[in-house]
Amino acid sequence: MQSKLVKWLIVLGCGGMIAIIPPPEGVPREAWTLLAVFIATIVGSIVQPLTGSAMVLLGVVALALFRALTIEKALSGYADKYVWLVLAAFFISRAMIKTGLGHRIALIFVRLIGRKTLGLGYSLVFTDFILASFIPSTGARSGGIILPIARSVTETYDSRPEDGTEARLGTFLMSMLYQCEVILCATFLTGQASNVMIQRIAATESNIDLNYSIWFFSAIVPSLVSLAVIPLMIYWLFPPEVKETPNAVTFAHDELQKLGPLKTDEKILLVVFVTVVILWITAKLHGIDSTVIALLGISALLVSSVLSWRDLIDETHAWEVFIWYGGLVMMALALSETSIPKLFAEAIASATNGWSWPLALAILALVFFYAHYAFASITAHVTAMLIPFLAVTAAVGAPAGLTVLLLAFFANLSAGLTHYGTTPAPVYFGLGYVTQKRWWTIGLIASLINIVIWSTVGPVWWKLLGWW
Repeated sequence: MQSKLVKWLIVLGCGGMIAIIPPPEGVPREAWTLLAVFIATIVGSIVQPLTGSAMVLLGVVALALFRALTIEKALSGYADKYVWLVLAAFFISRAMIKTGLGHRIALIFVRLIGRKTLGLGYSLVFTDFILASFIPSTGARSGGIILPIARSVTETYDSRPEDGTEARLGTFLMSMLYQCEVILCATFLTGQASNVMIQRIAATESNIDLNYSIWFFSAIVPSLVSLAVIPLMIYWLFPPEVKETPNAVTFAHDELQKLGPLKTDEKILLVVFVTVVILWITAKLHGIDSTVIALLGISALLVSSVLSWRDLIDETHAWEVFIWYGGLVMMALALSETSIPKLFAEAIASATNGWSWPLALAILALVFFYAHYAFASITAHVTAMLIPFLAVTAAVGAPAGLTVLLLAFFANLSAGLTHYGTTPAPVYFGLGYVTQKRWWTIGLIASLINIVIWSTVGPVWWKLLGWW
């Protein structure tokens, strides 16, 4: 109870300090109140006296109560098509777990290349790669599909944190899977939930269309380089004691035997999955909106009885994301319509006066990246910092396409720094296979490698594609 009271005092204090300060010249009181509520909401999402969704709902109510926005404007985020896209994608992940198709895909990869420890890790990463192409729930991918198999295999080799044998296999495997998870978050528009928020902000603030295909083709080359280098780095610097894992192949084979051939529901889901992804990639050709495609996929799963209406209602995490995501989208965009981001950009731009845009962009991108030490979610990081940093980089003359791509991918990659960086982090860390010191050390080294790759290979590739 005392801890919760302290958290509430932190939230109210942060919002209250902004609210009682007179707004700068030219900033209306309503905009200043909006900023105060926004900051309090972001801080509340970090310290969490209530869940993140509840904090956002309180923020939406506060905006209307203190007349910073009309109630219609405060609730407008829940009519946003991108919010519904995320909701639909979460429902697809429900089908993947319910039918067992995701579990089957993982076992197939383990059976194919899981004979060595490094291959075992890559087999699960390949599974995650496929799932990330249409499932934005990192929790569903990691906690529902990848992690159960990884944990079963580590225990097959008697690697358990409770008896001091975690270094045999578990430490390496959990570290690798999480660091690759954040790379996959950056690889697809559906890599994690707030990527759609990044897409929305990029379109609104920089007139950049980060649709599904543009995001994927922009990310795929630096992503593949990172996915090749990061696991090798962990393997060389923090090697597992077990280098060969033939039992993993046997385990996968036995599990697949138990599953039997593809069931009807799995076949239907596979067809829907392939169709949805193809339609997303070819959206420029047929002109069907990505949200309509996702909802069409859900409709097909409902009509075919792969999913029931009760399945959708019971997918509580999807509805939680709907509440916080819709509210945060509305707050961020409403704040961007005020003069506050412009004032922030002008202040930072004056500090970088005389700098070339490449130098200014490099410094600002690094600040943006390592600021994630202060955030417990990618969404909070993006909501708090993306709009003002886009404004600042535009003020120093950096190309909009380059800036948007760099910050979009850095927002995801930075989640690898800590054991609380995004949803799967506490799940992997909580198993006890990796100490906090080891986790942060690997996170820091991986961050340096990813920054080098995505700020060198990335811009060259994006230039070839004509994105800037």
